[in-house]
Amino acid sequence: MYSPEVQSRIAIFTQKMLEGTLTVEEMKEAVTIMRGDRTAALRHSSSSRIAKAKSEIKHADDMLSELGDI
Repeated sequence: MYSPEVQSRIAIFTQKMLEGTLTVEEMKEAVTIMRGDRTAALRHSSSSRIAKAKSEIKHADDMLSELGDI
């Protein structure tokens, strides 16, 4: 989650947006903050999915031996 400082900046950006006083530079900063958080979340999510997928994939020898039981 965001640090208290970042949450404060987002609140300020939100208020300025509602007032119509948000500058282009502040908008760029807000986008950078939000993209950075999503990028970190994506990296974490992707590595978790890859680890899970690897743990669920059976070895070819195991799958072939299961065919013999049919």
